[in-house]
Amino acid sequence: MQYDNNKLVSDFLSKSDISDILDSALAGHRLGLKECIRLIKSDDVNSMGFVANLLRRSLCGDTITFINNIILNYTNVCITYCKFCAFYRPPGHEESYTVPIEEIVKRVATSRELFGITQVLIQGGHNPNLKLEYYEDAFRAIKQKYPEVGINGLSPSEVDMIAKVERSSTKEVLARLKDAGMDTFAGGGAEILEDSVKEQISPFKIKSHEWLRIMEEAHHLGLKSVATMMYGTVETEEDRARHIIKIAQLQEKTGGFMVFIPWSFEPNKTQMQSEGKIRYASGGLSLLKMIAIARIMYYGLIDHLQSSWLTNGIGMAQLALNYGADDFGGTLIGEEVVSATGSRSTELTSDKIIVAIKRAGFRAAERDNFYKLIKYY
Repeated sequence: MQYDNNKLVSDFLSKSDISDILDSALAGHRLGLKECIRLIKSDDVNSMGFVANLLRRSLCGDTITFINNIILNYTNVCITYCKFCAFYRPPGHEESYTVPIEEIVKRVATSRELFGITQVLIQGGHNPNLKLEYYEDAFRAIKQKYPEVGINGLSPSEVDMIAKVERSSTKEVLARLKDAGMDTFAGGGAEILEDSVKEQISPFKIKSHEWLRIMEEAHHLGLKSVATMMYGTVETEEDRARHIIKIAQLQEKTGGFMVFIPWSFEPNKTQMQSEGKIRYASGGLSLLKMIAIARIMYYGLIDHLQSSWLTNGIGMAQLALNYGADDFGGTLIGEEVVSATGSRSTELTSDKIIVAIKRAGFRAAERDNFYKLIKYY
């Protein structure tokens, strides 16, 4: 990469303990595990952010995107009992629910007519009572009424649950979901892609290699997807680095990831907090650091990086735009997973996002779920 005022940049970075890595990133070199670990262990967040911002500008200029969407949590019934989740309810619980297909279509219709949404993000628990036809019928019903609304759906662990219910393969489930109208694969549930971590926070969920395998199957079927990371539980710095590298290796193989979204664990009302394992969230500085490292490590691999306002708040998301993030995420109406922790309001309209982007000094643009620009503001 060619960057302005080479000597000034070089002089600024020369005092950093990671100057060699940052110089390599600016030169367009691919970085590996050792470099990623050094970045995570370093406290020089300002230099990382400086370089990450240069890399973002080279890709996106001053444009920051967002998508007008809703999150539709179709069921809170779940049998994976993740210790970091305050949303799920076991089967038969008095607070458990599954949204009927008619209600799903009604929510999409209302949101389209009132807010002009262009995407619905559909995610929920691992419900053993739902067959594949439930998802197919829901997707087809949405597409029949609003073919212009993109469906960003499910996660590898949800697909694995459906495959178990159907006694089918995950590849077959993905193919049928795509045929029914799922445009992109939402891709949550990765947490940290190290089984030593998963054994402590989500022992009944799919293993790391299974998450990666299902993602690869989706990519081979032509489904573009999202790469995610939930940090701030029991993982080590090396665990975070290995997660980042595993995503990079799959991206080199398939090119199927459109965006990387890191977010911090919110411990309120979770089993992990009640057991005293994690009392507080990681905080804003960790977010800025992870955003910057993601931009540096994924430069030339994954173009888009979300600022994660949902778990860190609008103010931190604005700061993240200067640390490498180029996407503000989406408007949220009806989200229930993060809001179950009681940590903050999770309602945000497009007007508020546009104002937040502009006040941070950037140009706001609406996109679709394939990251194609719809219009500028």
